[in-house]
Amino acid sequence: MAKIDPEAKQKQSEEDNQRKKDVTYHHKPDAIADYTIDGQQINIRSENNIELQVAVHTDEIIQLKYVFEGDKPSNFSYAIDPEFNPKNPDFAIRETTNHIEIATDSLTCRVSRKDMKVSFWDSDGALLCKDKKPFFRKDTIMKGITKIKITKEAPEGTHYFGLGDKITENGLRGESFENWNTDSYAYELEEHRDPLYRSIPFYHALNSDGNAYGIFLDNTYRSHFDFDSNDNNTCTFSADGGCMNYYFIYGPEPTTVSERYAKLTGTPQMPPLWGLGYHQCRWSYYPEERVRKLADNFREKEIPCDALYLDIDYMDDYRVFTWNRDRFPDPKQMISDLKEQGFETIVMIDPGIKVDNDYEIYQQGLENDYFCKRPDGELMIGPVWPPKTVFPDYTHPEVREWWADLYKDLLTEKGVSGVWNDMNEPAVFEVKAKTFPNDIRHHFEGEQVSHKKAHNIYGMQMARASYEGIKKHKQGKRPFLLTRANFSGGQRYAALWTGDNIANWEHLRHALEQCVRLSISGYSFTGTDIGGFIEQPSAELFTRWLQLGVFHPLFRNHTMGYDAEGAEVIKEDQVEQKKLQSDADQEPWSFGEKHTRINRSVIELRYRLLHYLYTAFYQYIQHGTPILRPTAFAHPTDSNATTSRDTFLFGDKILVAPVIKKGARGRKTYLPSGQWYDYRTNELLKGGKTHKVDAPVSEIPFFVKAGTVLPLREVMQYTRERDPELLELNVYYGTQVSESYLYEDQGEGFTHNEGNYRLTTFHFESNPQENTVQLTANRNGSFVPEYQTVKINLIGLPFVPETITIDGQPVKMDQPAAEQSTYTFETEIGFSEITIS
Repeated sequence: MAKIDPEAKQKQSEEDNQRKKDVTYHHKPDAIADYTIDGQQINIRSENNIELQVAVHTDEIIQLKYVFEGDKPSNFSYAIDPEFNPKNPDFAIRETTNHIEIATDSLTCRVSRKDMKVSFWDSDGALLCKDKKPFFRKDTIMKGITKIKITKEAPEGTHYFGLGDKITENGLRGESFENWNTDSYAYELEEHRDPLYRSIPFYHALNSDGNAYGIFLDNTYRSHFDFDSNDNNTCTFSADGGCMNYYFIYGPEPTTVSERYAKLTGTPQMPPLWGLGYHQCRWSYYPEERVRKLADNFREKEIPCDALYLDIDYMDDYRVFTWNRDRFPDPKQMISDLKEQGFETIVMIDPGIKVDNDYEIYQQGLENDYFCKRPDGELMIGPVWPPKTVFPDYTHPEVREWWADLYKDLLTEKGVSGVWNDMNEPAVFEVKAKTFPNDIRHHFEGEQVSHKKAHNIYGMQMARASYEGIKKHKQGKRPFLLTRANFSGGQRYAALWTGDNIANWEHLRHALEQCVRLSISGYSFTGTDIGGFIEQPSAELFTRWLQLGVFHPLFRNHTMGYDAEGAEVIKEDQVEQKKLQSDADQEPWSFGEKHTRINRSVIELRYRLLHYLYTAFYQYIQHGTPILRPTAFAHPTDSNATTSRDTFLFGDKILVAPVIKKGARGRKTYLPSGQWYDYRTNELLKGGKTHKVDAPVSEIPFFVKAGTVLPLREVMQYTRERDPELLELNVYYGTQVSESYLYEDQGEGFTHNEGNYRLTTFHFESNPQENTVQLTANRNGSFVPEYQTVKINLIGLPFVPETITIDGQPVKMDQPAAEQSTYTFETEIGFSEITIS
């Protein structure tokens, strides 16, 4: 046996004593050494071999990526729309003593020679955004990259918007947030308010001079955003791994920033028209007799409704893509009968697959190696609704294709119209983390990564697979998909709702702000659980929430409810089981006859506004224009508008002032500059000031811009009940030249992509000195609506007209009552010019 050298042993012992559990390294760029140009990309290298890649995509969109020696940077992104392919803009490189400048027609990006700090300037030389510190990265031997961080100046007077549906008390400034998709049941307590169900690492900044820009951090790791929470005029964004890769998006208008971000990350297809109608849901409607009774009640009570949802209890013991035949003995016939009554059926599908050797889908996944695994090859098994559940790896194209085909029976054979994906953060019960361990492996389009990188896009890729399945197996129909978890770019596949909220007035206020934030963050097709999912709303609270929901693109009433058999139910994070009683009903007629009448009229208002909403969807899809916007986006230099948080814009022409306080029968409403009409009374109100308006529980105040041509639809019990017989146009007199739009198509299918649509542009112009009004209509597209008659309500005319001519021919009009100034007349669908004098 060899002898141990005492000196060597001592030396080894000393080395072992010097070793640490881990070693941390901090990095930031030194001075610039050189740069090269590669097409649209400028590669700037520091003396310590940190490379800043500046890619010029458009005159207003510049991408910055920091790459280290040994990194394997990839241009792959789940977030960026594959169809985003802008024309390469011209740019110039200028060298100064202190900077390297990359200049487009709209922007100049300056990179400091000293430490690679970056600043952005507009074409007039105004500073937009500036690094306060150099880029920073921290990594360790044992953990790898643990932080990448950008620190920017946050000047006084700069306001921040977006970042998805984060909950705040006074806006984003002064707060910090985390992006890590989390099953945030109730999100009522401070420690449960962040992170939430989805991650959208994109925000707007609105400077005090009215110039706006956006920052999109294209990094799927857990990320962090701090908007001057330490009151030191500093804004930071960081991630716990990966590459610092972000986009600077210039406006200068805030809405333009949203549009450019939406073009970068994509917009969806036009939704089916029925998807914008009223939807009824609960946990859970069963058995079949109860679903049929629900449908009968809507039709008997003449409350419009387009869709009914089936939650998890329609399944056979939580096995997705199956039916409980005791509760639903013939689902195909039931769905067909509901369709005859005008109802679309939407079913819940979760990501978790029950571990069951007799379950065909589980067996298919096992045989094809489709489920997520631990590093050493063990299946990731965790409790969700089934006590043992495995999870498909949706980051693998083959798994997505398999998942898409699992929908065939539901969609093609059973006749289901839409799908609802839940629990896809992914949620895991019992463990404090509420999700997978960080070391679970994912295919990630061939990159082979850990859950640290794949977590935030797991729900997005499930939605992508579901969307492809609906598109494939519901041929000729527009997909309708609702998802809970998502990431930037996921708006291409699915609508969102804000998750398991609470039936209280605070969450009604949250609902207002969350949907606006989502909309300007790329997700216009969004809504909340009307009335609150958890607990039971009062009659007043439910009605006020329903009124707000009229102006949210997704109009869905959903509650935790109770099951028909009275069984005890458990929801994650509840302290104890509780049996929910039948008085937890939350249908529109559940609060007495008075509120049934009110709620009916509220839902009817939604159907009246469907033309306007559908047109706003068209503008969103074509141009990226968010359907909902903060009031600040209308007038970004108006300090009252920039701080308003209890009103919002619905499309281009309507400002909504919902009632969000218990017992309130009126409210104060600040209207931005211009002139506005109260929709309810046609009263003309001056902008740039605060008005006190009445708001009985039966009404929601909202205001229409002067000069607007507002299209109104006939009220029907469901959108495809019959073809409209009449188009109604409210024309609101104004002194400014303005344009309004009406988009129409079949409401279903894809022929609109081939030109079978009708886009009408209304041009309104008045001459107050000569008491004249001219309204012209220009139309594009080949779609011909069924209605032949157009009813025009001319509102707010300040003079008594002597003549009204349509395409040169005089027409008769109804004389208004003495206290009104609304003139009504009818014309045919194809009119081109109306002149009033």
